Amino acid sequence: AMLRGQSNPDVRAEPAGAATERDELRLIGRVAAGERFAFELLYRAYYPRLRRFLQRMTRRPALIDELLDDTMLVVWHRPQAFNGTSKLSTWIFAIAYRKALKALQRLDEPRADPLDEPAAAAGEQPEQRLAQAQLRGALALALDGLSVEHRAVVELCYFHGMGYREIAEIVGCPVDTVKTRMFHARRRLRAALPGRAEDWL
Repeated sequence: AMLRGQSNPDVRAEPAGAATERDELRLIGRVAAGERFAFELLYRAYYPRLRRFLQRMTRRPALIDELLDDTMLVVWHRPQAFNGTSKLSTWIFAIAYRKALKALQRLDEPRADPLDEPAAAAGEQPEQRLAQAQLRGALALALDGLSVEHRAVVELCYFHGMGYREIAEIVGCPVDTVKTRMFHARRRLRAALPGRAEDWL
């Protein structure tokens, strides 16, 4: 059983199924040794996070599974390319970012996914659901007004909780460029969501 407050560093209070950074490093080591089961565990751990990131970044539902699989195939075929100078998540998200950019270069500017709405929380009133749906719709349209580079920075910062330095590693640009992109993205989102975005932008 997991007990809080123990001095054992391997005992961590975290949600069931959440992989710790140490666990992930062990898994990538086992993947490098050719262990398929370790790869499957890593795939399952990253699937929801990568899916959300690729969905928000590309706005192309038909591309998401292909891009996700292409990203994880790199992890399977080239695990030795991870050199430990960054977090494993940074390396994997950087692969996904590059795959998405390359795919989008072959397509027109992405569109919003009208089905990209989470299920209503239990106990919400119809008015609350409508207000949330309207806000999600407005946010989706506002995000669509951003470039793919700006969308990626917003998604990684607000929805994945990453800092500017980690985002810079993922998107392959200086930290100051990330800050500039975030500044312009916030300004455009505030203009597109007057009176709605102040609480979180």
